[in-house]
Amino acid sequence: MILYPPAKINLGLNILRKREDAYHDIDTCMVEIPFTDILEVTKAGSFEFLQTGIKISGNGGVNLCEKAYLLLRKEFEVGPVRIHLRKQIPVGAGLGGGSADATYTLIALNELFQLGLSNQKLKQLSTDLGSDCPFFVDGLPQIAQGRGEVLSTVELDLSKYYLVLLNPGIHVGTKEAYAGVTANEQVMAVQEILEKPIQQWQHLLKNDFEQSVFHLFPEIQKLKNSLYESGAIYAAMSGSGSSVYGLFLNENTMLEFTSPHLIYKGRFKNPS
Repeated sequence: MILYPPAKINLGLNILRKREDAYHDIDTCMVEIPFTDILEVTKAGSFEFLQTGIKISGNGGVNLCEKAYLLLRKEFEVGPVRIHLRKQIPVGAGLGGGSADATYTLIALNELFQLGLSNQKLKQLSTDLGSDCPFFVDGLPQIAQGRGEVLSTVELDLSKYYLVLLNPGIHVGTKEAYAGVTANEQVMAVQEILEKPIQQWQHLLKNDFEQSVFHLFPEIQKLKNSLYESGAIYAAMSGSGSSVYGLFLNENTMLEFTSPHLIYKGRFKNPS
């Protein structure tokens, strides 16, 4: 079985308050984009995990796909499998690639072993793997609140726009990004802003991580500025960075955009 876990971008990201559990309450809209990893899951005689493509730096700990398998095996009849993850979404880039990989592993195992788990159960399980993970179960544009796991569907059609996605190859740690943020509850809700014409988003739809991340890495801000200078109707950093994206109304303008940090450009639509 082969699946294609997609990246996501954040349309706005308000950091509202710090919680007693050390997490933060946020308000954001997450949208899948047609830029994916490749995940193959097959039944096997013994468990095996293989990762190719982009190297995942770190201390060699358990990958989120492995954690997803171990999580499901605790509760359900799941036999040994071989998991091959072809990593194409940059790591530490604000694109949710690891979360998508974990969630899609659950989805694959659910189908492969005919467990019959509902989307609601998959969301419940995926919450244990990461705050962004439940979003990838349904794949629709969703408002994410709480620490990111409280989801509600939002009416949002971006199909007439074109997407340019840039990544400077900088790893921004989530703790590092949060360290420079000041929480603020007195802001307009993301959903309310999304209901306004997209021409107004530049002045209203903010990512609270940008101020601190741009201070640490001015080159990321320069990438965002380059998108506006090239004709983007809206541009922002995704998540806690370091990727930035721009939405373009004109296909030719989008196609003319060039950058050594370009990792995707094309029509803005959900992956099939």
